[in-house]
Amino acid sequence: MAWAAFAVSLGLLLALAQRSLWLALVLGAGVLGLWTSPPSALPAVFARALADPGVLALIYAAGVIPLIGAALQAGDLLSGLVARIPGGRRTAYVVAPALFGLLPVPGGALFSAPILEGLGGGKPEERAAANVWFRHILLLFYPLSAALITGAKLAGLDLWTAILWQLPWAFFLLLVGGVFLLAPFSGEKPRAGGGGSGRLGWGLAVLLLAPFLDLMLRRTAKLPAPEVATAFGLTAALLLALAAGPGFPALPTLLRKTQPWRFSLIVVGVFLYLGAFQASGLPQAMAALPFPLALLILGLSLLMGLATGRQQAALSVVLPVYLAGGNSLDGLRFSVIYQACYLGYLLSPLHPCLAVSVEYARARFVGTWRRLLPPSLVALGAVLAAGLLLL
Repeated sequence: MAWAAFAVSLGLLLALAQRSLWLALVLGAGVLGLWTSPPSALPAVFARALADPGVLALIYAAGVIPLIGAALQAGDLLSGLVARIPGGRRTAYVVAPALFGLLPVPGGALFSAPILEGLGGGKPEERAAANVWFRHILLLFYPLSAALITGAKLAGLDLWTAILWQLPWAFFLLLVGGVFLLAPFSGEKPRAGGGGSGRLGWGLAVLLLAPFLDLMLRRTAKLPAPEVATAFGLTAALLLALAAGPGFPALPTLLRKTQPWRFSLIVVGVFLYLGAFQASGLPQAMAALPFPLALLILGLSLLMGLATGRQQAALSVVLPVYLAGGNSLDGLRFSVIYQACYLGYLLSPLHPCLAVSVEYARARFVGTWRRLLPPSLVALGAVLAAGLLLL
């Protein structure tokens, strides 16, 4: 029954996502929860999913991020950055999302989305797909990536050993993404007006302030959840963006323009669905599937990434399942499992970066997903081949 509920809820989610992603997530969570839990228990399941202070901080953060991006645009604080990216439009479509991807901010795809909109070229679905794909390339081997740190810890590996084996996959995904996703963005970058060195300096200060305060507060302050530090950092960044850019009186206009509650509601829907999924017994059922080890681990990695939209959640299930069978993990085997979890996470309707990129570009979710599917299938083929040889 749980498998049937999962299939129906995902089908409902995909069918409604083109009209309203947050509503699709909430309805999908309701279907999954009602099908797999007693109706009387469902309010408690959803309350637990949203009661965590970290989740509440993420809901708030998802609404602040588009306001920061809009303030940077309105104040012309980022055009100088676009002008300084070398090469043409295709290069900028790779570099801008990848650089902003290093900022440890939830839903940070919203930072690069305005830049890609300014670069132009392609359809909304093509811009959203490129933003999602290239945003995560550097995170595959970034030493401060939360998923990589968590995964290496679970696997009992030295972080830098894990990073070494991640590098070839990152270059491979960069190549595959370039082949499938960059064709619509030929030509030169549009000339950026304004954005002198001074204004660019303020823009970079805004972008760096949030992760700096996030890191400092996590290390020095006693907080109810680490994500609270993120919320404080983003609030400070928004205040600085308004002060250096359009000014505080512009805030009502920016609110009307960005409708930030749309992004907060998406995060609400993500965690409601995740709560229903965790309470359904599906994680345990997935781990007990009677398949050969390589297919089980790779299939479970992909399914968990798709089902949770969180790479850390997928790794936290898959790696213990693999190690419980007495198997050892070296850097190469770890990287194969990591990529399978990553590809499921990349394509998941619950992946916040995918959700907010689609929403910002006002693209169709299924159309964006279809554009991400071909490079993902090529990458998955490579992962399956490596997994069958190694696992």
